[in-house]
Amino acid sequence: MTTDLQAVLDRAAAGGRVTPGEALDLYRSAPLHALGAAADAVRRRRYAGAEHIATYIIERNINYTNVCVTACKFCAFYAPPTAQDKGWTRGLDDILRRCEETVRLGGTQIMFQGGHHPDFGVEYYEEHFSAIKKAYPQLVIHSLGASEVEHMARISGTTAEDAIRRIHAAGLDSFAGAGAELLPARARQAIAPLKESGERWLEIMETAHGLGVESTSTMLMGTGETNAERIEHLRMIRDVQDRTGGFRAFIPYTYQPENNKLKGRTQATTLEYLRMIAVARIFLDNVAHIQGSWLTTGKDVGQLTLHYGADDLGSVMLEENVVSSAGARHRSNLREIIEMIRGADRVPAQRSTTYEHLVVHDDPAHDPVDDRVVSHLSSTAIDGGTAHPELTLVEADR
Repeated sequence: MTTDLQAVLDRAAAGGRVTPGEALDLYRSAPLHALGAAADAVRRRRYAGAEHIATYIIERNINYTNVCVTACKFCAFYAPPTAQDKGWTRGLDDILRRCEETVRLGGTQIMFQGGHHPDFGVEYYEEHFSAIKKAYPQLVIHSLGASEVEHMARISGTTAEDAIRRIHAAGLDSFAGAGAELLPARARQAIAPLKESGERWLEIMETAHGLGVESTSTMLMGTGETNAERIEHLRMIRDVQDRTGGFRAFIPYTYQPENNKLKGRTQATTLEYLRMIAVARIFLDNVAHIQGSWLTTGKDVGQLTLHYGADDLGSVMLEENVVSSAGARHRSNLREIIEMIRGADRVPAQRSTTYEHLVVHDDPAHDPVDDRVVSHLSSTAIDGGTAHPELTLVEADR
């Protein structure tokens, strides 16, 4: 490694800011172990006193419709409005039953996510969020993203700001960062030409932050973007975060190659993913949390991210249909995610949406043993899941 790269890593580990050009050099050229060590030092410095803890959450991704007008090339979930035999929409009673199951299994958060339905304006989300909050006020609605806001505002003939105010008043707690994909123009146009620009996505998020609605930020890796575009994506997020402070976390995940128009022509490797986790922890000095995606990369890689700067392993996701439709088959359960974290020499803690520690599992003898808390227990995209509202329990991978 050159002296210059080591100097950048040393500066980052000591709390200094890294430029976009330096981040690109690190991503391309820094030795993997040195990069990971610096990222872990950044994490330990940020969480001094709690650096031994890594978190997870219990949640459910309720996919309310697969009908979508944006036709993103990486997506295997959507059905165009003209494909009436393939499109579906869940009724409110079905959605509320899924919320009840979530509460029964100790879940604290729902991610209400679906297609850009041509008939669903702001009013649809107001009705559904208010019904969920009335029935289950303890559930946090961490859902949607700037793309859905842009779409619903257009359908209802209002502004994005008005749409955010209305759905927040109806019960939305925070945005899940959906629809970011790749923010730089060339990469975004190549995979999601009918979506708003990356600049517009960030503008809507900045508006939301100004209205008191925080969010996470995401990145879809492996659709043909360049290394420089990956770092530019981080730069665009960091610039907004400097102004608003509203992004709670950054969550990179990997493109899944099945059943979509890209047909798996490009994918991100495990090493590319670990390097991104590390560079993100080093570069995003103003974003508190970095999440490793075991759902798209596998449990072994998810565990490794905890040594490359990640402090969170996401969720035991009781239901998920979107990335699973494209080939993600990784599953887990409550005991297994606790063991993943402990196997990385960290103390597991169940967290809230805002990252407060709800339960710290500091004594293995007191670990929860609820075998019902299993990922994908109700999924149309994974064998063993069920599209029915009944609570159906399945075995997790061992």
